[in-house]
Amino acid sequence: MHDTLLRVSGINAGTEDKPILHDIDLAVGAGETHVLMGPNGAGKSTLGRVIMGDPAYQVNSGTIEFGGEDITDEAADKRSLAGIFLSYQAPVEVPGVPLYSYLRTITQKRPELKMTARKFRARVGEIADQLDMSGSFLTRELNVGFSGGEKKKIEMLQLLLLRPKLAILDETDSGLDVDALSVVSRGIEAYRADCGGALLVITHNTRILERLSVDRTHVMVQGRLVAEGPASLIDDIDAHGFEQFERANASGGDRA
Repeated sequence: MHDTLLRVSGINAGTEDKPILHDIDLAVGAGETHVLMGPNGAGKSTLGRVIMGDPAYQVNSGTIEFGGEDITDEAADKRSLAGIFLSYQAPVEVPGVPLYSYLRTITQKRPELKMTARKFRARVGEIADQLDMSGSFLTRELNVGFSGGEKKKIEMLQLLLLRPKLAILDETDSGLDVDALSVVSRGIEAYRADCGGALLVITHNTRILERLSVDRTHVMVQGRLVAEGPASLIDDIDAHGFEQFERANASGGDRA
């Protein structure tokens, strides 16, 4: 493993009235690509949001370290500035905020990304072209009236613009048609090639992984990481589903 970028140790977390994650241990090295899979309701999205610092979830025990620093109690904006990016399964709409203004504002908060207005326009234009996005998108309100595929393209635009150290992609491929899935796949490829950042891909659809070199695969069942293995574990899941892992979890079986 490369130098550890993200280390989740013994995390137990959930909402005020519902525990969801149980004793989660996860380590992602700098530049690595990890995949998190599991049946619906397993807690995969919750883990992504807990790593990001979503205030809807409470960490009851355990620690989260990023770049060697303990960020367990840091707010989401601090984690973002440190280099963590979360692509949401269902991006929210923000009426009254033009996409271009939003992108300009968030980049200005990152000293390493500050640039002149002219260079910023050129850079955004380059990425939009790369993702087959019309320039007219930039004048529209953030995610308002956008299709699911368009929203995912906007998140890919943010990913390539912000160049995070770690990108957590939560069901980025969910509900996409073939063309939109291709665009998102190209965006992920460009992030890996141009930024060299680490990826934690939360997905059900392994097609989005076809062009990625996956380092480790993790399986979650009922809020527990029950298996971990190489990329070949994805093929096993494709062939046999999650039943074997659900049985092992029910019987208290060990990790693979």
